[in-house]
Amino acid sequence: MEIRGLIRFTGETGKLKCVPRHSWAGSGRRESVAEHSFMPASMLVRKENKEMATERRTGTGKAAAGRGDKYKKKGRYASRDGSASETGHAGRGKKTGREDRYGRKRENASGKKYAEKGRTTGEYIKKEKNEPEKRNGGNERGKRTVGNRKEYGEEFRPARMGKEVQKGKSRCRAFGECGGCQMLHLPYEEQLALKEKETAKLLKPYVRLEGIIGMEEPEHYRNKVSAAFTHDRQGKPLSGVYKEGTHYIIPIEACVLENEKADAIIASVRALLPSFKIKTYDEDSGYGLLRHVVVRIGQTTGQIMVVLVLSSPILPSKNNFVKALLKQHPDITTIVINVNDRKTSMVLGDKGQTIYGKGYIEDVLCGITFRISPKSFYQVNAVQTEKLYRKAVEYAGLTGKETVLDAYCGIGTIGMIAAGKAGRVIGVELNGDAIRDAVANARRNQIGNINFYEKDAGEFMVQLAEQKERVDTVFMDPPRTGSDEVFLNSLVELAPKKIVYISCNPETLARDLEYMGKRGYRAVKGVCVDMFPFCGHVESIVLLSKFKSNKLKICKMEKSEGESGKQS
Repeated sequence: MEIRGLIRFTGETGKLKCVPRHSWAGSGRRESVAEHSFMPASMLVRKENKEMATERRTGTGKAAAGRGDKYKKKGRYASRDGSASETGHAGRGKKTGREDRYGRKRENASGKKYAEKGRTTGEYIKKEKNEPEKRNGGNERGKRTVGNRKEYGEEFRPARMGKEVQKGKSRCRAFGECGGCQMLHLPYEEQLALKEKETAKLLKPYVRLEGIIGMEEPEHYRNKVSAAFTHDRQGKPLSGVYKEGTHYIIPIEACVLENEKADAIIASVRALLPSFKIKTYDEDSGYGLLRHVVVRIGQTTGQIMVVLVLSSPILPSKNNFVKALLKQHPDITTIVINVNDRKTSMVLGDKGQTIYGKGYIEDVLCGITFRISPKSFYQVNAVQTEKLYRKAVEYAGLTGKETVLDAYCGIGTIGMIAAGKAGRVIGVELNGDAIRDAVANARRNQIGNINFYEKDAGEFMVQLAEQKERVDTVFMDPPRTGSDEVFLNSLVELAPKKIVYISCNPETLARDLEYMGKRGYRAVKGVCVDMFPFCGHVESIVLLSKFKSNKLKICKMEKSEGESGKQS
């Protein structure tokens, strides 16, 4: 009698074995081809899936050969051992050294601290390595782990679906998944109190904060919205945000944080795709055209920019697509195609093409008009940005005679706002697109006492010090990673009287304040500005002043350490 079934490869014996087709039923029993014993099919499938997942993570076994080789490559299938891939993001297993500013920390076996997830989405619990999880009266049933965290003695504990989480879910279905609004379940007053308290705790050894500046209407404040595009199994286009720590896209129709007009434009783009036979991009295969849609809106002017991020510069029926989109949203100011043909987690590529309008929008901040290009940095919360920059200029205490340096100047926002109260302003930025916008902004606003340079800020300050150029005040607004040691040493060498440090990361701010404190600078005062309501991030401003009496002492100390071969 002929037996129809599935041919399976037996891993241990190296032989082929025929398994009857009906034996794959989940409620039946089937033979384990690897162990030649019987067990319920559902248990065997779970076991084999777990083994295959382990092989994919470690790059061993059958999963590493043949079809499994793709798990060794970059992109979505990057190694989960925590090493950074060419996509720009770390593996989905071990975290990469981030700490949570609200005291939620975890450690791996080496003792290094990592950020815990918030209580609303779950938390990591430190356990002894290979310690089994005990449940149901102490019965050992193995550990429940995520990724390869078992190797580091960490367990993921799911969130409790209490009233707080349910409250957050009632406002947004993606709450607890996308990771974009960790505090959505909290009243806004409690958010402000928590941010101020935890930031003050971090900065307590260095400076006393004057409080926190909140927002009157904390919803729909984001003037820049970026949506990733993909499709379901039927090929239907989907758009949304990446699930926290992964490249899985969570479909989102509307967001409490995002500008409502931007969400409507993204929905219209998604609805137009099937009519124009435009395929969404697939990270695994590299096939598809539309990767992201970025919408930027001027808070004051109302001008709208739509950026279509494509894997190829060719958009089918380009003119008709633009007409169809403008018919639904006639207030769109400009539409730009950005080409990103690399396998990377970066949203925007290096090439661009304007297919409608001027290719940029304008917005007014503190009475000054700024031009914003697709790749230019511009704060996502314009209302709070005005408060932030006005407070920063106030801290500087300018009298109209000072020479001011705006490091990390971007499109020149802080420098041009300070130019009206300073004698001379110098802006330095490495991004060429931002510098071009900054020059155009200065010309547009007829500001004549400011000059911009496309250079690395640290190297530029060293040059100024070598040329004996006097700088009285430095504004610095570094990225979340803070300033590196080269930049800070250059800043010390330039020796300005005042430094106004604007930070979006209290941890790196505390680190840099400690570093500068050992080199003759004292933090005088500071304040928090809530730039990101419902999120865990907070902006801080700290004024540092130089100790005149310490200058000679510090120089001698560094010289002495250099002669002895030690690093300062």
